[in-house]
Amino acid sequence: MSEQSEQPTLFIGIDWADQKHDCYVIDGDGKEFHQEIVHSPESINDWVNEMLKLAKGKPIAIMLEQSRGPLVYTLMFRENVLLYPVNPKQLARYRESYPGGGKDDPTDAMYLARMLRERITTLTASQPDDKNTRLLAHLSEQRRKLVGSQVKLRQQLTDQLKQYFPIVLELFGKEWQLPLLLGILSRWTDPRQLRRADRRLIRRVLSDHSIRDEERQAKIIARIRSARLLTNDEALILPSAMSVKLLVSQIRQSREMIKQFETKTAETMKQHPDAHLFTSLRGAGAVLAPRLLCAFGSQRDRWKDADSLAAFSGIAPVTKRSGKQCLVHRRFACPKYLRQTFHEFADSARMYCPWSKARYRMLRDRGMKHHAALRKLARSWIRILFRVWQTRTPFDCDRYIEQLQQRCPEIKPYLEMQK
Repeated sequence: MSEQSEQPTLFIGIDWADQKHDCYVIDGDGKEFHQEIVHSPESINDWVNEMLKLAKGKPIAIMLEQSRGPLVYTLMFRENVLLYPVNPKQLARYRESYPGGGKDDPTDAMYLARMLRERITTLTASQPDDKNTRLLAHLSEQRRKLVGSQVKLRQQLTDQLKQYFPIVLELFGKEWQLPLLLGILSRWTDPRQLRRADRRLIRRVLSDHSIRDEERQAKIIARIRSARLLTNDEALILPSAMSVKLLVSQIRQSREMIKQFETKTAETMKQHPDAHLFTSLRGAGAVLAPRLLCAFGSQRDRWKDADSLAAFSGIAPVTKRSGKQCLVHRRFACPKYLRQTFHEFADSARMYCPWSKARYRMLRDRGMKHHAALRKLARSWIRILFRVWQTRTPFDCDRYIEQLQQRCPEIKPYLEMQK
């Protein structure tokens, strides 16, 4: 993030909400006043124009408790508007420094404005990435949300089937069998109907999902025919079958939409100038490479160093010292999706990248737990990728292993185990 050549003349704190926003303004002379604006594009635009007019052509600084959302999207591209997103916990601690400890929207807006004015020299205004990077970020995050929603839908489906239709879970309940399970349930949501179904139709469904061996088909059909019904209660089966039909439809739609997101993400990655830096990483793949790219962004001056990103993402631990006591624990106040990105990549990289696999094994042998070892591994990857990102030079795994063996001789036996 680049430094602003001209200091802002208005310091504004906004406590946002769904329908209205409380704004607290402090001008260059220290005069303070409160405003309330309705959440609508017209009202926000009029209010920004009013503030810019009051600033007489100079920048205005705005602090609010979010880094995304409709209000941020409305303000982020306005000329002479500097945005300073802040973690809610930072505001909570600042609020505690005032007597009383009360909390309401206008007061929080005042605290935000005062904190911004007091700490403006230590803060850096948020600057949006370029269009392709923003598109990749939204595509990747929305896809991740869809995957999470699909997992919940599958859990609901499994729970529903356990209540009245366990035979399909026995035969087709493995994760890799989901397309076949959906194919069966799209035709037969009632266990009684499946028992009476035409053998040729069942064979056709099995063949459509790569089960073409006649002997295996015969065993599946025989198991379906011989399976005892869990219940004959029409009052349970009918509503359960209706719910399963809905869940099957939702899961299929979700799977199709995820494919569309992945296709669009791949197309956008091909157009991004930094794509090769991340697609070449072992373990990144088509899903994690765009997420890693967006984690660093397109602004090369955004992060002071790799440790800044590690701390912001929650990968670097928190150290608390008091007297002779010293406590180190993982960071909780951080962007969870960003932390998840580095955590998942570290887990994937240890399966495909030799030095990652060796370092993970070494950390585990030293007594470190699985997730702690992954965070340690992720922090090393952040340092590597920060250098890759800054220099625009792809990561050379073989060269890094040579350097690693010189710096950390104890890792050599773990590297030899992989040969």
